[in-house]
Amino acid sequence: MLELDQMKIELSGLSDALREGRDSLNLPYKRQRIEELSREMEAPDFWNDTDKANAKMKELKDAQKTVADADGLSAQYNDIMDLIEIGNEEEDASVVPDIRADLNDFENKLEALRLSTLLTGEYDANNAMISLNAGAGGTESCDWCSMLYRMYCKWADKKGFSVDTMNIVDGDEAGIKSVDFQITGENAYGFLRSEHGVHRLVRMSPFNAQGKRQTSFVSCEVMPQLDTSVQIDINPDDIRIDYYRSSGAGGQHINKTSSAIRITHFPTGIVVTCQNERSQFQNKEKAFEELRAKLYLRKKQEEEDMLNGIRGDTKEIAWGSQIRSYVLQPYTLVKDTRTDEETSDAQGVLDGNIDRFINAYLKMQANQKAAQNQQI
Repeated sequence: MLELDQMKIELSGLSDALREGRDSLNLPYKRQRIEELSREMEAPDFWNDTDKANAKMKELKDAQKTVADADGLSAQYNDIMDLIEIGNEEEDASVVPDIRADLNDFENKLEALRLSTLLTGEYDANNAMISLNAGAGGTESCDWCSMLYRMYCKWADKKGFSVDTMNIVDGDEAGIKSVDFQITGENAYGFLRSEHGVHRLVRMSPFNAQGKRQTSFVSCEVMPQLDTSVQIDINPDDIRIDYYRSSGAGGQHINKTSSAIRITHFPTGIVVTCQNERSQFQNKEKAFEELRAKLYLRKKQEEEDMLNGIRGDTKEIAWGSQIRSYVLQPYTLVKDTRTDEETSDAQGVLDGNIDRFINAYLKMQANQKAAQNQQI
């Protein structure tokens, strides 16, 4: 049958990409690590060092998922090929739609596997710490900040990742002025680092009495969660720690004790806050994690600026500095200014469907890296 023969050719053409993807994952080593870590977990003193044990548990879980996904993809390839052969032998045209759906699903999963191999940065595998801050636009900007927060929470939920909100500052009338939260999951930072920058919204504002179209901005700062092996020196004389009562929802204990933490780093002016954990100790630990991450990113930026001979300026959270525009009226369009990736399904994007923008960014970076290697 012609349709099945065409799909067989299409599937066969993906065999090299499947093999290359599997090879890049170093599966033999991951299988070996799974066996080693599984044996270590059986030791009676495994949990004596909680931090070390949790790190090994995460490594085991990630390795198991990688192997399962790769093996599942190979099995799906063979299953589709078998279905095509059976369909041809029986000359059964009714199987064509189902096989086409399976083939499309396989191609999507193979593309996701290929993109995951691009996440080779030093901290791409780490969890992501995100800060959203409303900029130009007043109450409209605060509402936009809450919409972006919801978008990232929806994206994390679709990925099976968890969200831990550390601090929220409500807007004066609506929305939120700023929010700090952590997304925990495999390669969370590798995916979300593409979201770092200013996000612009254009719509008929419900907060504008005249119903005019309004533009607002929110900055998104994305940092990797750093483990204790990363040395970031913080001089105790360079910081001030303030303790205060948490505000907003959170339960009787949170609101009646001075458990919230604010850390001010004098040399850089960085201020971090955490108030959503139940204890002062937990809030302090989370706040220091965020401070270390911000200091690390600042240090890396300074090193890159020195290498490139330029001075790194923080872009203003306003017109002309956006990485992505979200237009809701008079038409719907979401467009990334770096990759030119766009879609008219603005509501879908706001509901967490941002993978197309993340993938486009990763592809762009991979192409740029390949071009640089060719020049060398």
